[in-house]
Amino acid sequence: MAIQSIVDEQETEYQKGVKQLYEKGIKKLPRKYILPSHERPTKDFATKNGGIKQNIQLPVIDFAELQGPNRAQVLKSLANACENYGFFQVVNHNIGDGVISDMIDVGTRFFGLPFEERSKYMSANMKAPVRYGTSFNQNKDNVFCWRDFLKLMCQPLPDVLPHWPSSPQDFRKSAATYAKDTKHLFVMLMEAILESLSPAPETAAFPTADGEVVDEMEKELMEGGSQLMVVNCYPPCPEPDLTLGMPPHSDYGFLTLLLQDDVAGLQIQHNDKWVTVDPIPNAFVVNVGDHLEIFSNGRYKSVLHRVLTNQSRNRISVASLHSLPFEYTVRPWPKLISEQNPQRYRDTDFATFLQYISSCEPKRKNFLESRKIC
Repeated sequence: MAIQSIVDEQETEYQKGVKQLYEKGIKKLPRKYILPSHERPTKDFATKNGGIKQNIQLPVIDFAELQGPNRAQVLKSLANACENYGFFQVVNHNIGDGVISDMIDVGTRFFGLPFEERSKYMSANMKAPVRYGTSFNQNKDNVFCWRDFLKLMCQPLPDVLPHWPSSPQDFRKSAATYAKDTKHLFVMLMEAILESLSPAPETAAFPTADGEVVDEMEKELMEGGSQLMVVNCYPPCPEPDLTLGMPPHSDYGFLTLLLQDDVAGLQIQHNDKWVTVDPIPNAFVVNVGDHLEIFSNGRYKSVLHRVLTNQSRNRISVASLHSLPFEYTVRPWPKLISEQNPQRYRDTDFATFLQYISSCEPKRKNFLESRKIC
């Protein structure tokens, strides 16, 4: 009984998150966070990368150019990025430096609050408008990740805003401004992606019945849609070679817009190797989600990515995940289906996704794989 009591006490501590462990000054990584040897980042570097940490220069999309006379050329670059990388970086996006720095600042200060203040927002309800937690899926993870998070539902903003943290005092104002601006950027990027996917991208209107699918989707994205903002905190880790900040996974939505501070940590799988994405100041890292892979019938790829930890610096990132409304069904665009290119994915919705991750430990791209038509 005494041993079980100790185990239960340790489990309770782990549920409180890694910020707590870091603040206690631990020198060794608890067993709960130690990955099997074949899943640790060092083994990847040693066997696949020749022991050298490799970095990648993602395609860069200049948003200002996308809105100008070079749009056709930029659309080609965008299509290439979505097909061959599943990731790109966006610069000159018109979101002010102050909005970006304020979001990183209030996120950092939120995680600096006493645990008693942060824990007010702990919830097992995945549909809660605000949820504070740890790891990747702390109810299912056998091995925990070195990460704490704050998840904020952003739509409809007037309804959810009163539930958001009221401390720090400027948190709601800064986060709401950031949510509005990233939503607008997402809509503009999706318009470009739809144009790049169309068999006739130079045609502004969609006169066929198939075009109604896009018209309806654009309307839903513009007027509603779902937006989940995740503020991630990765404190310094005593043994970063034994764990990960987040495991290999893909994102469920259409696009994710990621804001990083100046601490590198994001890795993507490219050409069967794990490569590190260097942060570009005030740029957004954008990745294709599972829903966009389904809608494009596999032309655009959602890509596995993960997060490394480090021993010396705190890392903050803000991910803004965008998709259609939760009740909306996502299916391949009929315009892309033909005899030569048959439908490759089943229809899906958010309820199906929730049911899937509630029934098992989410790993890699397992959910997307479950939607493929063999």
